[in-house]
Amino acid sequence: MNLSHRVGSRFHTASLEASSSANNPFAEGSGEMSPGPSIPLRRAALFLAAISISCFVLYRAADSLSFSPPIFDLSSYLDNEEPKLEDVLSKAATRDRTVVLTTLNAAWAAPGSVIDLFFESFRIGEETSQILDHLVIVALDAKAYSRCLELHKHCFSLVTEGVDFSREAYFMTRSYLKMMWRRIDLLRSVLEMGYNFVFTDADVMWFRNPFPRFYMYADFQIACDHYLGRSNDLHNRPNGGFNFVRSNNRTILFYKYWYASRLRFPGYHDQDVLNFLKAEPFVFRIGLKMRFLNTAYFGGLCEPSRDLNLVRTMHANCCYGMESKLHDLRIMLQDWKDFMSLPLHLKQSSGFSWKVPQNCSLDSLRRYDESVEDDEESDPPGESQD
Repeated sequence: MNLSHRVGSRFHTASLEASSSANNPFAEGSGEMSPGPSIPLRRAALFLAAISISCFVLYRAADSLSFSPPIFDLSSYLDNEEPKLEDVLSKAATRDRTVVLTTLNAAWAAPGSVIDLFFESFRIGEETSQILDHLVIVALDAKAYSRCLELHKHCFSLVTEGVDFSREAYFMTRSYLKMMWRRIDLLRSVLEMGYNFVFTDADVMWFRNPFPRFYMYADFQIACDHYLGRSNDLHNRPNGGFNFVRSNNRTILFYKYWYASRLRFPGYHDQDVLNFLKAEPFVFRIGLKMRFLNTAYFGGLCEPSRDLNLVRTMHANCCYGMESKLHDLRIMLQDWKDFMSLPLHLKQSSGFSWKVPQNCSLDSLRRYDESVEDDEESDPPGESQD
């Protein structure tokens, strides 16, 4: 073999071995290493690796603790301003700007209390359920307002600073008097806004639509504890728990005069003061047309409606104490249900009557002389409710 052949053969063998070692750095006999990166690059790589490991450890630790960033409740910063009276009235009013108003405190707003029976009467009455669309409940304390919002869509908060109306206000106590006069001032403001209103206590049960029985041309018409037979008889004994008032200059002046007169008659409630005012020259001078509603249609426990075919509303007046009032109201509602379940011919001929009053004591609250004889004169033409 010549020299060139042997040199070429050795060179070829060495090239194959070198190629094999380069492709497999872990092969035996591979003692050489390619030169590594420079020192600054090594340090940078180590630094980045350390940061990566630290971030990973922190992430895993946070995950194991179920850590989450704080969430801020923005709803606490929203505007919770209560609606203004005129806004509530405008939403509830009929086309002719008439609303139905009642006041409510915490004692009467509790579940199972007066307000629930009040709503029930609208549901079981004749042509009364739709009237609820025009009812505004004026809440006299925070608890009553909260309950109103649960039950109804037209609520207004009338909280008087420094006065607690939340508890039951017993007849003629200081709290009772403040509540009654606050009501008169509220109704004056409703008239000044141009709204007619039916004011009803929440212990008035609505069994039929009362509007067909209101006098067409009266400015101020009011229910009675005792009705003497004529709608214009000033000796009738009115009850402020149910009235219909049209907004005009005469009624606005009258309510202002009525409210201001509390200072002339300290210690008297609005109903007593009305009895003093109804025959005063001021009322005649302003031309106020006043009518008293017949208890045959607008009755109460003082003087119950005798004929359930005629009754429109029934008031739990002449009643002292919450338990007594609730007891008799429940019986009243059941009486109505029993009457309405009768066939038509039995309704007209059965002589069905109320089973109330029972627990409500008439004698304890009678403030008037029962010896007054009924005036049998009929109402003027066009004004009769009989």
